[in-house]
Amino acid sequence: MIRRALLASACLSAAGAADLTHFEQRIRPLLIENCIECHGPDKQKGGLRLDSRAGWQTGGDSGPALVPGKLDESKLWHAVSYLDRDLKMPPKRKLKDSEISDLKLWIESGAPDPRDEVAGSTKGKSARADASFWSFQPPRDVPPPAVLNTDWPANDIDRYILAKLESQQMQPAPDASPAVLQRRLAFDLTGLPPDLSQPAPQTLAEYEKRVDELLASTAFAERFASHWLDITRFAESSGGGRSLPFKDAWRFRDYVIEAIRDNVPLDRMITEHLAGDILPAADAAARRRQVTATGFLALGPTNYEEQDKGMLRMDIVDEQLDTMGRAFLGMTLGCARCHDHKFDPISARDYYALAGILRSTKTLRNYTDNVAHWIDTPLPMDGEAEVALQKHEKQVGALKEQIATIKDSLRDAGSADLRTRRTISISDLPGIVVDDTAAQKVGMWKQSTSYAPYIGSGYLSDNNEGKGEKTVSFTPKIPKTGRYEVRLAFNAGPNRAESATVTILHADGEELKAVKMVTDSLKGLQFASLGTYRFEANGQGFVLVSNASSQGFVTVDAVQFLPADETVDDVVAKKEKDKESPTAVKLKKQLAELEKELKAVQKGGQDRPEAMSVAEDTAPEDAKIHIRGSIRNLGAVVPRGFIQAALHGTAPAIPTNASGRLQLAQWLTSRDNPLTARVMVNRIWHWIYGAGIVRTTDNFGSTGEAPSHPELLDHLAVRFMEDGWSLKHLIKQMVMSHTYRMASTHAATTDPDNRLLSHMNRKRMDAECLRDAMLSAAGTLDRSFGGQGISEAKAVDANDQKIQNLEYGYAFQDTRRSLYTAAFRNVRHPLFEVFDFADINQPIAQRTTSTVATQALFLMNSPKVIEQARSAADVVLKSAPDTDTRIGTAFRNSLQRQPTEKERALVREFIESSQSGNATPEDIRDLWARFIQDLWSTPEFRFLD
Repeated sequence: MIRRALLASACLSAAGAADLTHFEQRIRPLLIENCIECHGPDKQKGGLRLDSRAGWQTGGDSGPALVPGKLDESKLWHAVSYLDRDLKMPPKRKLKDSEISDLKLWIESGAPDPRDEVAGSTKGKSARADASFWSFQPPRDVPPPAVLNTDWPANDIDRYILAKLESQQMQPAPDASPAVLQRRLAFDLTGLPPDLSQPAPQTLAEYEKRVDELLASTAFAERFASHWLDITRFAESSGGGRSLPFKDAWRFRDYVIEAIRDNVPLDRMITEHLAGDILPAADAAARRRQVTATGFLALGPTNYEEQDKGMLRMDIVDEQLDTMGRAFLGMTLGCARCHDHKFDPISARDYYALAGILRSTKTLRNYTDNVAHWIDTPLPMDGEAEVALQKHEKQVGALKEQIATIKDSLRDAGSADLRTRRTISISDLPGIVVDDTAAQKVGMWKQSTSYAPYIGSGYLSDNNEGKGEKTVSFTPKIPKTGRYEVRLAFNAGPNRAESATVTILHADGEELKAVKMVTDSLKGLQFASLGTYRFEANGQGFVLVSNASSQGFVTVDAVQFLPADETVDDVVAKKEKDKESPTAVKLKKQLAELEKELKAVQKGGQDRPEAMSVAEDTAPEDAKIHIRGSIRNLGAVVPRGFIQAALHGTAPAIPTNASGRLQLAQWLTSRDNPLTARVMVNRIWHWIYGAGIVRTTDNFGSTGEAPSHPELLDHLAVRFMEDGWSLKHLIKQMVMSHTYRMASTHAATTDPDNRLLSHMNRKRMDAECLRDAMLSAAGTLDRSFGGQGISEAKAVDANDQKIQNLEYGYAFQDTRRSLYTAAFRNVRHPLFEVFDFADINQPIAQRTTSTVATQALFLMNSPKVIEQARSAADVVLKSAPDTDTRIGTAFRNSLQRQPTEKERALVREFIESSQSGNATPEDIRDLWARFIQDLWSTPEFRFLD
């Protein structure tokens, strides 16, 4: 499932609690919608209740309803999956595949369920934090405390840290060596090994100069863009079974890199993420940047195939709120979709006040397509480039319009000559034609011949009466499985319907289309293309026209199915076997010339760039509370707004004609907001020091950890806002502190978790750093900046099942920085999978750090690791002719230091004893490659002291 990883620490204690966001967002609404009516407080069929955890644990007449973690032993699973002939639940219909998958994931993950008591009981309820909780109070800048060792602090950070240590009779660790500090600083700020052509800084002035150089580098922007993309759950595909590639997602990634490179204030970045498209833009470049920034809202994991469009709309809003809450507020908002948050002062009214803002925002092109699609927004160009592009687009548009007109003339009636007739027979039309006389009609339709031409003996009209009571269903006899263009023939005129609803059932699902039948003056036969779909030979399929919700006359004449894989010539040749009319010959010649001209024009011009984005809804409105999270059980309307417990000062007023996204961004980044600056500072502290001041970096609620140094967190948050939300300025304060420059080898027995920071945390390097370090040692690292990473990603036809092959069959061959490696949701680079790259279906607050056998096996046996080790061996062998120098080069390139004498002797013995007298150059290279693989397998390579 697309959102199978949305298991956050939502509604239980963070201390070993099961992840419950999946339950709150998917399982609770599912049970309410499908199960509680028969297995709830009012009725217990089979003695089973499913409205509490105790209910399914006790079970009914057949025993417990499920066994957590054991799918095959769970009766509930057998019932909903229809595996048991005698037990099928719900009895009237099978659950959707997506709902069954949700239940499967829930049971396999241990069936976490926060419903401690039966609905209506008041026993066992936990205390709920209120607005007085520490994180909901505005940060206060308390002056740094006095310390006894006044010589040790280098800045205010150190004073807060040292004061806490001294209060516990603890001493800070000694300073790290210049070499260790050089490597630590390089990887922390750039994600790359240090440049060893520069000596390690020996003085504080030299160290500060190095810090400034790294902060100004492109590598710094790339490294911290990687962190930012983690919390914004950046990906280049939608995830799920049919995972659609996001061809323009890379533009959001490049926006983030460039913003960090240019030190754009983080409050400005957050504002552009939420409302960039509605901010004023000084020029085309600013407009491109701001529109692209809203990809933050569009790039989430979305089940575009969801047929319940009301559920799809709310799921998108819920995912956006969950991401925004955890990324910027450090709050798990998802629980409040179904009920007031159990532990934090966030009510369901707060949730739907925020939801109204995002429900008033368009994230999809429409909510009618069988497979929905995100919004692709054309981007403006600068100056002459825009003028040239507009000229090119006008030329291409005119040619396409001419081509479409000629094709219509050829394909609509087989020949333009047929247009002069009053009636057109089915045999005159190409493809498979189902006339209205062969269609199944519901309701009273009028047979009419008022306006010619028409197909057969006339056409049908609903007479502008009985709206919602009339349908016409066309069922074709498909002789051959394939793709067919579906065209609706109707009788147009000035009094016709502005929009008539048409449903197409095809082999891959169901599509809903709206057809405009009204014209200014033209009367008579018209054809509307409904799209191209796959139909199976003798399979189920139909086209159904309805007059529901239409204003004006709805007319229906016939439906035409044209084989999509056949050319115009093929189709026409089938009907005009002998001789073509002069008109048709002339039109086909014109068509060939126009298509040739279009191809030349398109080849010589540039396509307008597009970005994934969102847009303002034309009819913004407040949301209704969804009782128990159900989209079909609606309560009171909630005015759009913000979290009440976090409101200090005057909240921005939301205009009735706007979504409120701009005001949401203003509230999030306000000096009065108690959460955002704290959360941002804490995240950056986590990235630099290896653990946050609040270790639960995306949970500042009552189930998260309390800050180890609350005064320091507040101090940094206030100064961060006063310094203009500058990422670089804050990071410089952190890495210039004496705290950062301590050794990591010092251990304090009174503080085993190092919460007081008596020494620097030793950190396992993340997957990107490991891969980039290997490529750097191999001399194969491609340092090209920005741009599209997946050239194969093109605009997709959502009905084409082959598009998912791009992700599942993708070969990760590039050697660019890992930031640019294809970020698919279902398939990641093999090294990322092994070395704890977190699931990007949700914001990644902090990576899991595991040490498992598969990591060592991967470094030993992965073809990609072996390939890079051989390249690294080539670098070593070219560095010098003697073994000792080569050993030193290998150590420097991989571990950024020289070997000790003992290490040098051991490696020399290994090389000399393993190398035979008749060894080929390839044998020698492979021998050195195995030695380099050994270096890459050491803790020293994988960890940062």
